[in-house]
Amino acid sequence: MTYRITGKSGEWELVCGLEVHCQIISESKVFSGASAAFGAAPNQHVAFLDAGFPGQLPVLNIKCVEQCIKTGMGLNAKINKHSVFDRKNYFYGDLPTGYQITQLFYPIVGEGYIEVETEDGKRKIGVERLHLEQDAGKSIHDMHPTYSYLDFNRTGVGLMEIVSKPDIRSPEEAGDYLRKLRAMVRYLGTCDGNMDEGSMRCDINVSVRLVGETEFRHRVEIKNVNSVKFVMQAIDLEAHRQVELYEAGESFPQETRLFDAASGETRSMRSKENALDYRYFPDPDLPPLELTDEYIENIRKNLPELPEAKRLRFIEQLGLPEYDAGILVADRDTAAYFEKAAQGQDAKKVANWVMGDLFAALNKDCLAITQSPVAPEQLGALVGLITQGVISGKIAKEVFEEMFKTGKNPDVIVKEKGLEQVSDTGAIEAMIAQILADNMDKVAEIHAGKDKLKGWFVGQIMKASQGKVNPGLANQLLDKKLAETKA
Repeated sequence: MTYRITGKSGEWELVCGLEVHCQIISESKVFSGASAAFGAAPNQHVAFLDAGFPGQLPVLNIKCVEQCIKTGMGLNAKINKHSVFDRKNYFYGDLPTGYQITQLFYPIVGEGYIEVETEDGKRKIGVERLHLEQDAGKSIHDMHPTYSYLDFNRTGVGLMEIVSKPDIRSPEEAGDYLRKLRAMVRYLGTCDGNMDEGSMRCDINVSVRLVGETEFRHRVEIKNVNSVKFVMQAIDLEAHRQVELYEAGESFPQETRLFDAASGETRSMRSKENALDYRYFPDPDLPPLELTDEYIENIRKNLPELPEAKRLRFIEQLGLPEYDAGILVADRDTAAYFEKAAQGQDAKKVANWVMGDLFAALNKDCLAITQSPVAPEQLGALVGLITQGVISGKIAKEVFEEMFKTGKNPDVIVKEKGLEQVSDTGAIEAMIAQILADNMDKVAEIHAGKDKLKGWFVGQIMKASQGKVNPGLANQLLDKKLAETKA
């Protein structure tokens, strides 16, 4: 359903764009040799340059450049061979130099797009640009009642700012855009996408207009939202707030707001700045970045398979339904696990086990799939035992639980516990004959046309065999013995 807000003036539509800051995966910062690792004690990863000491010159980290180019290629975007670094000037405690090195006029990556899913099919959300910049530090306000503390570990860490066009028309589209972007950078290895750690942060630009209008109205920016769920909530709240103000005949400033997840509200932070407020100018210490076609193409040749290409391959080559393929490729580690488990096995059965029992067990123990006690090859072997008729699907669940607890191979557990399916048809027929003899009243009902009772008999067979008889074989032999009793 198309996202609309109904007011007295008519139907209002959302106009939204996202600015996503992705922390670049690299060992050192973008312009200094200090470590870019997360989690160190405050102010342990700080070079003189990061702290704003005089006489220190920035040196561009070429790894950060390569990561930007990879991401640009994942965005189906133009890679600019000529880009320039600018200084964005403003004063804040966590920015010791008094300026941020960024790219305003000539970014490293130009226009591209991300394809999102809507109820009406796929739609492209335009990407305006990706530019390379340095992060600021972190202000800490809750360690002392009257003082604020500053941690400069993050100062100078490389960031990719990915700016979408104002093409997003619903909170759901924004959520899908973010999920697709996060999956892509994780596949590429350019950003870990951990929004809870701040390595992927989202600023949201929200405005509304009456359906049919073509001009943009005032926009409000919501800063540093750190989850897909909160991004969707913040967009919906802010859109409704703006419509209510317009309908009441009230004006509101173009401003920056914060989203309070606890109260479910946005609140004013400051008036919205424009480019003139920051006095941008080319950084005198950094020459323009000039890239060659050969350098760009060498990076393109080494790109990994991206989520959409993998999804299509899972559908076309492995025969997975679209839903299954979409779930499995959403996370790079999950897709890798599935592919290893599915080698030589029924891919659909493996997908069912990954999305069902494995996901449930991992969630229960709060484990990532990379921490699974059951290796992918072991899960594939378990599916193979079911396919070969060695164990039933019911017994397989018991085996899986033991695998998850102990890490043992499924064939070892089956042998240790004596769980192999009974395949001796003579023994099974004798078992069935005894069950029928003990329940001749129900046999008579089946012969009278009450076929549903066959299911009850199959249950009794499985119970008597402790689940070791193949249900298909049980049905087949049951029909045979019932025919004999009728004769």
